[in-house]
Amino acid sequence: MVLGPYLDAIAVAKSDDPGANHLRPEPSPVRSKARLLQQSCIDTYVSIQDNEGMAKPRPDATISPRLVTALDRIWAAIQARHPDVPNVVITLGAGSGSGSLKLGHFAADRWQRADARLPELFIGGEGLARGAREVLGTLLHEGAHGVASVRQIQDTSRQGRFHNARYRPLAEELGLAVAKTGSIGWSATTVPGATAALYRGELHRLDDALVAYRRAELSNGRGGRTSNNNGLAARCGCGRRIRVSESVLSAGPITCGVCGTDFEATGASSS
Repeated sequence: MVLGPYLDAIAVAKSDDPGANHLRPEPSPVRSKARLLQQSCIDTYVSIQDNEGMAKPRPDATISPRLVTALDRIWAAIQARHPDVPNVVITLGAGSGSGSLKLGHFAADRWQRADARLPELFIGGEGLARGAREVLGTLLHEGAHGVASVRQIQDTSRQGRFHNARYRPLAEELGLAVAKTGSIGWSATTVPGATAALYRGELHRLDDALVAYRRAELSNGRGGRTSNNNGLAARCGCGRRIRVSESVLSAGPITCGVCGTDFEATGASSS
């Protein structure tokens, strides 16, 4: 019996047991040809097939474990530098399809583990197309919301869309540059070079893991099927707007020459 790569639907970030990172089940006759490595940071089980002639997993079969592991390691590195950043359950999924593009969110008490409740860290699969540094920015952005939750600071309103003045110092504490934008307050965050340098190793691993991203689903605004005939409306930090095709926007950042921030699809948010 050969056990192939397997990934649970969720990943629980950061184990409280430092010795749990290399748990190995007791060998059995059935499993004598495969060693199972269970990582406590995520619910991932990988078969190490070291017997000559045994089938090897397809390269694309390891996308999810590598990606979630890289995200989890960055979150753990953020926690190491900022102890008030809480443990989370990392989820990956669709950030589009409702007329907006969600890059990520932090939501308290969404998961139950025994008698404890855990917050959720959601990462939109479409946002992975922006690259490792921008994904780090999303993690730091949501980490600041996590700090606000731990410290019981009301940093947002309007169902989490408006980032008030209390959010700004929290984001800056985590190393982000923060700008006020449109009607959603201090929501525009970027990763300065000095902050990126602190996470150089984690960014390298994440860059290696970013081999796929989710294609955006574009709503026609009437609750019907999706359509991309007119492209995406995108806005920068100073409010300038452009319309661009999904493929062009996904290929890499488009930067405003006035304010220096990247154009993002209208409604794209980290909350």
